[in-house]
Amino acid sequence: MLNYQDRREELSKKGTTRSDGEIGNIVFHVNGALQQSNWLQFIRLDDQTLMAQCAVDCFRASGPGGQKRNKTDSAVRLRHQPTSVTVEAAESRSQHENRVRALRRLRLAIALEVRAPVRKNGDLPKELSEVLQTTQGRTISVGQRDVRYPATIAAIFDVLSAKDWRIAPTARQLGVSVSQLTRFLENDRIVWRAVQSKRQVLGLRPLNVRR
Repeated sequence: MLNYQDRREELSKKGTTRSDGEIGNIVFHVNGALQQSNWLQFIRLDDQTLMAQCAVDCFRASGPGGQKRNKTDSAVRLRHQPTSVTVEAAESRSQHENRVRALRRLRLAIALEVRAPVRKNGDLPKELSEVLQTTQGRTISVGQRDVRYPATIAAIFDVLSAKDWRIAPTARQLGVSVSQLTRFLENDRIVWRAVQSKRQVLGLRPLNVRR
């Protein structure tokens, strides 16, 4: 069962901020170096290049799965060295399959935690511009398996962050309705819980699910 916990700890010593948390099987750690990073540097990289930036740890998975699952070091942990974002995948008995899952989770974890400045001229990153389809009005149309999905989430989170995690002004800037934006965010439980957690830190009330 997916679980999101956000445990932020403000450290006054040396002006350092640290944030640790879990998003399902995504474990992330934010330090001073991350504040200087930009998701555009990483999410658009091909798999091989992004993997080369990671420290890879293979280990034996614990918990349900049977004896065969624990006989080999099939579980994979990736630590993205430029950002210290760390993810794990242990569902499969195949180390290769777990690497693929972990890399996909890494892209989403970076999208959720690493911000880029919103452009002053209002231009949006190309991935988000592509999925904001115009019919009778703009809608956000991209599936979670689409290669543009992590970048789309990252770009939306950039605007949300700039708007203090308020949905209405974010929707206005994106040119979509509040219901369209809310429906898109709540479609992914990991993304939805991340939004709720960011709002909680600012003392904002939880968003209602629009079903």
